[in-house]
Amino acid sequence: MLHYISNLESVWGPFRLFNYLSFRCVLAAVTAFLIAFAFAPRVIRFFRAKKAFQIQRNAEIMGKTAELHSWKEGTPCMGGLIIFAGVMVSALLWCKINTMVVAALSVYAILTATGFADDYLKLLKGNSNGIKGKTKIFWQITASATAGAILFTNPAYAQSMQELWLPFVKTCVWVMPIIVAIAFLALVISSSSNALNLTDGLDGLATGCTISVVLAYGIFAYVTGNQIAAEYLSLGYIPNCGELAVLCCTILGAAMAFLWFNCYPAYIWMGDTGSLGLGGIIGVIAFMVHQPITLILVGGVFVMETMSVIIQTRYYKLTGGKRIFRKSPIHHHFEEGGWKETQVVIRFWILSLIFALAGLATLKLR
Repeated sequence: MLHYISNLESVWGPFRLFNYLSFRCVLAAVTAFLIAFAFAPRVIRFFRAKKAFQIQRNAEIMGKTAELHSWKEGTPCMGGLIIFAGVMVSALLWCKINTMVVAALSVYAILTATGFADDYLKLLKGNSNGIKGKTKIFWQITASATAGAILFTNPAYAQSMQELWLPFVKTCVWVMPIIVAIAFLALVISSSSNALNLTDGLDGLATGCTISVVLAYGIFAYVTGNQIAAEYLSLGYIPNCGELAVLCCTILGAAMAFLWFNCYPAYIWMGDTGSLGLGGIIGVIAFMVHQPITLILVGGVFVMETMSVIIQTRYYKLTGGKRIFRKSPIHHHFEEGGWKETQVVIRFWILSLIFALAGLATLKLR
């Protein structure tokens, strides 16, 4: 919305800055940070008053981890609303609203609402199961279908959204039929959403890893939307894709503000309200900038966490109760191995940054 100020360039020359993508990226991050930072104390006080505290699992289920985290009882949840407020307001102010931005924000809104409903039932209504797993899947598919309908009904984007690009390959490898593209989009969104949800188990862990991932995808969006850069790097140029870089910056700013309150010892946790929506918007952005496969590398920590749960579950069933890891997701494995929570989190942040840089390196290695 504020980019329209650039039309007043004839009144005062510097107003033209409001049309520059880099300028809006910086201010989008700053705006989202300030909004989320100002909103956070109010949200924390509200949910403390409502006693919206994370349910602590007993020792029979969590073993040593339950003992390590027992002191955290009384920490409010549902802090994803803080990030959501910062992202939405800042995006509406600084993005030039186009089809891709609308698709991304739609996915974010639907999955944030899904996570909020789950947390609401668990924390405020005493339903320890929250919404059913099938219901979550339904809303993830609904979010994907909504994004697909927005993208594939716009002739300006439909064809480019059907293209499948792979890391290290200079050309599109397959133009997917629309139904296949939508199914693939649903797979990317649901996988990313669930993976981030599994990662959110220690103070600041998921938030810090999210920052690394959106930084990488902000760069992907910027170069994909720049015709000269896209042609030089052998990427599929997508007009106006740079607006997704602005959107990534809003997530970056809001996540940094949230991390201020979410780092050890956390004043609030994001809950499903935050993790489902953030994972979903990362997934849809990765799809739209032609980098969904690269998300496996960029989001390497999310992949580690997810695979540890899958492997642990499969092995447990096949061997009649034996385990490969002390506990899953894998961050709890290291906790029970003697690492302090802060050590696990910071080391996983370092890994996340390395994975993000490795993903960015694929831009040139093709």
